[in-house]
Amino acid sequence: MNSKPPLILINTLIFSLTALAAVTLAPLHGVLIGYQSETLILAFLFWAWNGLSITAGYHRLWSHKAYSAHPAVQWFLAIGGAMALQNSILHWASDHRRHHKFVDDDHKDPYSASRGFWYSHIGWMLRNYQGEPDYTNARDLQKNPIVMFQHRHYALLVLVTNVITPLAAGALIGDIWGTFLMAGVVRLVAMHHGTFFINSLAHIWGSQPYSDKQSSRDNGILALFTFGEGYHNFHHTFEHDWRNGIRWFHFDPTKWLIALFARFRLANGLREVPTERIETARLQMQLKRSQAMAQDRGLSDEWLQQLEQQYQSVAEQMCEYYQAKQKLLKQTRAQLDASAKTRLKELKLCLREQQQQWLKLRQQLADA
Repeated sequence: MNSKPPLILINTLIFSLTALAAVTLAPLHGVLIGYQSETLILAFLFWAWNGLSITAGYHRLWSHKAYSAHPAVQWFLAIGGAMALQNSILHWASDHRRHHKFVDDDHKDPYSASRGFWYSHIGWMLRNYQGEPDYTNARDLQKNPIVMFQHRHYALLVLVTNVITPLAAGALIGDIWGTFLMAGVVRLVAMHHGTFFINSLAHIWGSQPYSDKQSSRDNGILALFTFGEGYHNFHHTFEHDWRNGIRWFHFDPTKWLIALFARFRLANGLREVPTERIETARLQMQLKRSQAMAQDRGLSDEWLQQLEQQYQSVAEQMCEYYQAKQKLLKQTRAQLDASAKTRLKELKLCLREQQQQWLKLRQQLADA
């Protein structure tokens, strides 16, 4: 029987001691002394800066190259990422790219959810499961001077941002230890486990509207405290898209921040999956689940034929609509044809009608 890899002492101490302080010293300080409103505001701002540095920076910018950012934005996200204390950009992105390439593989996925909640949440960082770092999948990042500066000076940046900065801020507002506990320790613990929940819960809890080829899930509740990262099934299916929440009502502050950067020309090259591909993936999953439901209930072949026929009708109508829309978008203002617009509206109406019939058939199946 193989023994477990040795503990990574520094990680174990950081995670355990900060968590212990967050659930004991921080509440005790609040009861005995209390916290200034400025302290709580500062803790929230640091938490948001760290969180968005991980999601907009480590994740969507550097791991997936979903957009390009101005050096000023990169420095802002690199410093905030160091404060989040989740390793350097280079190391984090390398692990994450490996996760996407080998998702759910117990041997190659660094934080495979198939090894259980504890392992994917935090256990994989407590022992030396990975061996020596291998950055061959991140050679592009090794050419980025900002990334490499942060990588080389990571320990110093961690010390400055996590110890010196909270203490100095606390001194300025007259609440040194309260600020250190809330804006330093509690903020760090909240930041850690928010990110870790994407590796663990987002592969266990939620829906799979786009693909069931891997364990990722969409979960709007997780998105609320992970800066929009909860739409994880979408992300694993379309990993290079700069968005995670694609609907207007999806809570995705990371998307909003990137859009703000782009508006002020601090970001460009935002990569976006065509809507047709997204809707086709959803439709295919709906067909797959409906077919499985019909077979599980022992329904007649007629049901399967109806499902297939209605699916094909929606798919064809969808293809025709998006092709016409794409053609219209390519036309210049001078070339715009009123009849083409009218035709597009007609196709959209037909698509909606087909989708309604598809929804009705699936509801009949569920009630059968």
